[in-house]
Amino acid sequence: MEKRTGFNLAYLLLALLGLWLVQQWWQQAQTVEVVPYSEFEAMLAEGRIAEITVGETLVTGKLKKPEGGKTSVAANRVEPDVAERLSRYGVPYTRVHESTFLRDILSWVLPALVFFGVWFFLMRRASAQQGGGLGGFMNIGKSRAKIYVEKKTGVTFADVAGVDEAKAELQEVVEFLKDPKRYGRLGARIPKGILLVGPPGTGKTLLARAVAGEAGVAFFSISGSEFVEMFVGVGAARVRDLFEQARGKAPAIIFIDELDALGRARGTFGLGGHDEKEQTLNQLLAELDGFDPSTGVVLLAATNRPEILDPALLRAGRFDRQVLVDRPDKKGRVQILQVHLPKIRLAPGVSVEQIAALTPGFSGADLANLVNEAALLATRRGGEAVSLDDFTRAVERIVAGLEKRNRVLNEQERRTVAYHEMGHALVAMALPGTDPVHKVSIIPRGVGALGYTIQRPTEDRFLMSREELENKMAVLLGGRAAEQTVFGRLSTGAADDLAKVANIARSMVMRYGMVEALGQLAYEEPQSPFLGENLLPRKREYSEQTAREIDLAVRAIVKAAYDKAIAVLSTDKPLLERGAQLLLQKETLAEAELAELRRSRHVEKAAA
Repeated sequence: MEKRTGFNLAYLLLALLGLWLVQQWWQQAQTVEVVPYSEFEAMLAEGRIAEITVGETLVTGKLKKPEGGKTSVAANRVEPDVAERLSRYGVPYTRVHESTFLRDILSWVLPALVFFGVWFFLMRRASAQQGGGLGGFMNIGKSRAKIYVEKKTGVTFADVAGVDEAKAELQEVVEFLKDPKRYGRLGARIPKGILLVGPPGTGKTLLARAVAGEAGVAFFSISGSEFVEMFVGVGAARVRDLFEQARGKAPAIIFIDELDALGRARGTFGLGGHDEKEQTLNQLLAELDGFDPSTGVVLLAATNRPEILDPALLRAGRFDRQVLVDRPDKKGRVQILQVHLPKIRLAPGVSVEQIAALTPGFSGADLANLVNEAALLATRRGGEAVSLDDFTRAVERIVAGLEKRNRVLNEQERRTVAYHEMGHALVAMALPGTDPVHKVSIIPRGVGALGYTIQRPTEDRFLMSREELENKMAVLLGGRAAEQTVFGRLSTGAADDLAKVANIARSMVMRYGMVEALGQLAYEEPQSPFLGENLLPRKREYSEQTAREIDLAVRAIVKAAYDKAIAVLSTDKPLLERGAQLLLQKETLAEAELAELRRSRHVEKAAA
């Protein structure tokens, strides 16, 4: 337990209160009887008083013999001829001045101390609720890191799936912490710091906990935002305290989550060198330079925004290694599902590969949520086990949103939505290189979706050609093209489609250099690799003439995609009519039904 060196204010308050009580008791313990001044003079004349004390307001006489337990009498002083009257009787008397210093001090200081004590108590309670511990306000610089040991983490590499490369990198850290002498027999040293980077929900924190669980060492976990406080210097003090605690419990792992809250590049927003975040970052840099990894302290950190971190933080000698924890591919999703599926009752015949095929782009956290949602849907329908249909509906619920069957559309709106969604589906089935259509529905979902068309990729894709991007835009514009082809008018239902198309076309022009007239140049800063679109305003570093050429190129690309969708739907308008009527009747069409619809139409055309 730490020694408390600070002065305890509670003891001071108790001491002053006790002193005041003793004074009150002493005053009441004096057996003094208050009498009228005339009676006091009569007692003086009778010779019953041996000694007199004259105060500012009282005249006190000490009796020669106690009377009724009283040893003194006191009377209010009468001016101005007190001394003249007393001198007649030949009795000695003394004039004194009463000391009221202690009473005045208590009357002024004690209330202030009481109010300060109440304030101190409230501040201490508030600090404790925010994680400040028992020290409260007096320990404001102490680290609030939570210490975990192996039995409390309960996580090993067996609980982390789908990130085999990252586990292999971190296995070195585990081996070093278990036996540093054997692992360093060739002179190698463990990296000082390891930075885990990747999208949210991919298991960065879980990996760090698994390293501590495998090595069986103390695990110090803290978020980067907990270092940043209102008072300048507090965050730096917490950084020092955290590393001191870790050295005292070595071998140990320090894990800083959301490092970007602490390690943002200095000068990004024009701040000076004395703001709290910058001082805290400087202290972290000093600690990374000052500790020796051979002592058994390893620093792990996680972030999903590595592009905004300070370059001094990422240099060799501080964070020596960056480990990518990316979204899993199909094989990784199978491994992750094999971790979560044993927790539920799965129906016979449900294949893990089938579920993995339904979830391209899902992170580990998304897959865990998917399994839970499917189990809830199966429970709601009263099933004995979770079927593949439950997983399919769970994917739809996560991707498209909750069904809104109580949202009633009039007949004209339903027809418009049906032709719109069927336009998406038919264009997707007609163009090469597009993802297969999994389901089409006119049941409203989510916040504003009046219908939806779900495409299911057959494989994970990392590169796309210009032709594939153009076909993808044509599919997105297929709904609006269907409305124009059938009704000869446009509606507001394509707002989301238009936003996606504009984003793809602008990226083709400004980021991918796919317009020959604009050259092999990038006119836009890269997006955040793990969080998608940047929220900060874009900087324009090109002329007005170039901006005009960009706008014209984007417009031309979108128009070409729209014309392609119009051509596809105009070629076989009867198929669009039949599909829309079937969709109005059933409200939802699955992949097999769409394939049958298209096959029957080809048969009719061949017969004709």
